[in-house]
Amino acid sequence: MEDHNSANLSDPASPAASVASAEIAAEFAALSTEEKEQRRAEWSQELARVEEEIITLRTVLASKTRHASDLKRKLGITVWKELTEDVNQGVKNIKESTVYQRTESVLKTTGEKTASVFGSFTSGISSRLSQMKNSESMRSIEASVGSAYENVKAFSSVVRWRIA
Repeated sequence: MEDHNSANLSDPASPAASVASAEIAAEFAALSTEEKEQRRAEWSQELARVEEEIITLRTVLASKTRHASDLKRKLGITVWKELTEDVNQGVKNIKESTVYQRTESVLKTTGEKTASVFGSFTSGISSRLSQMKNSESMRSIEASVGSAYENVKAFSSVVRWRIA
């Protein structure tokens, strides 16, 4: 069984941490002046060692991070490529999840039922949409959207080139 007091000591606002702090303060107050000075000196030395270790670890981490970046650059792995792979993996994980598959199944069944109910209604709309699609204003909109798409596509490849 887990000791709840030790689990809460890391949270200074917890009651267990307050009790532990009070106990430590009482023990410290019971020490002689010489023992208090010795304890403070020990703590200061330990703090200096720990801070030095932290600086060393940060230096090593920065070095390893630079080395990893150099290797990625040599392998042709760019930030854009990593992001794309992460997004693709995320989508794959979602699609493989049971929740997604159940939802997809329910939506498919619901869609089939809805399609049969509204079949005649949608056929009327479909014919009206076909008429709209063949209209002059729709062709004008398609041309504008196509041109905008080409502009975005060209801009995207420039951005990818600059990122790489």
